[in-house]
Amino acid sequence: MANEKNAPLPAGLVNDNALVSAVRNTYLTFLERRDALGLSNPGTFENINREVSRDVFLTNFMFTGLRAEWNKPISNSPIFQISHQLSMGAPGSMSPYTFSALYGSSRVFLQGTMENDGSLVARSNYRWNDSLITKTHAQIQSSQSMLSIENDYTGRDFTASLKAMNPSIIEGGVKGIFIASYLQSVTPSLALGLEAVWQRVAMNSSPEALLSYGARYRGSDWIASLQMQAEGPQGSGISSSYWRKLTDKVSVGTDLSLQFAPGLSGQGGLMGGGLQKEGSASAGAKYEFRASTFRAQVDSKGRLSCLLEKTILPAVRVTFAGEMDHLKQQAKVGVGVSVEAMSEDLMEQAEKGGVQAPAVPF
Repeated sequence: MANEKNAPLPAGLVNDNALVSAVRNTYLTFLERRDALGLSNPGTFENINREVSRDVFLTNFMFTGLRAEWNKPISNSPIFQISHQLSMGAPGSMSPYTFSALYGSSRVFLQGTMENDGSLVARSNYRWNDSLITKTHAQIQSSQSMLSIENDYTGRDFTASLKAMNPSIIEGGVKGIFIASYLQSVTPSLALGLEAVWQRVAMNSSPEALLSYGARYRGSDWIASLQMQAEGPQGSGISSSYWRKLTDKVSVGTDLSLQFAPGLSGQGGLMGGGLQKEGSASAGAKYEFRASTFRAQVDSKGRLSCLLEKTILPAVRVTFAGEMDHLKQQAKVGVGVSVEAMSEDLMEQAEKGGVQAPAVPF
């Protein structure tokens, strides 16, 4: 009798059930209409304006002082290389010496960087399957340390991410920063998403929660994005970006942001407190030539920046960077040289195309 109770139901009873059939037919109809739309993956919510912030603008490329870098590729498949970097500049701007190593295969990406003062930065990405990637970022310094764990699930027309920064439960409760985001393509051109942030710095402080909304629209040769942060303890804000490809070698981008923060009491406004407003605007351009790339950027704070990367020889690249702050009457200049010491065997393999580099989960 007990075996009869635990026995699974016949497949016919499930298939003939009216409710189950209705749910299955509705789901199959939804999938068919979804496939008919021809939607593509929109990327992550964090990089909703990646064409402007990561490609055109100088944020990830700017430096000051003198910099010399020597790269030594050891293998092409899997990718393995080491590098040494010497720098000279203003105190605190760059480390005098940095050693880094990189390894990459179709499933694993590992990168470690150590500076002369003992500071260590480590990154590791692991691809569980074609859709799920786990990213870990650890930073150890004399002043502070940081640990970040992120999981990205890439669907056919959406991306879901879950990230934790400095998570801890050893003090009798949960603290840290936790971020969940989702970006979904709703038409071939439009993607909508949201991001939720929950953070608690210490157990004796109250937790804070923030919610942001985002939209991304892709045209034939332009992309526009909009992000809006809902009201929170630090106020609210809105930012927009616009990227356009003028020619095959020229692209431009703009970024506008406006922040609203509660002011001090006694200044008027809602509930006795004023509303402080702060806005900024930036515009940039990127020119790609045969053997060089030039970027320029100007913002509403009076800063004018430019960066030129030029390949002199197949293994030698020179970089010139400059920034002028008209309001502060300050100027910064950077010059860098990068040399890639590839062995003859690797150069011969690259020229013949015999070894194909793996798709590393960067």
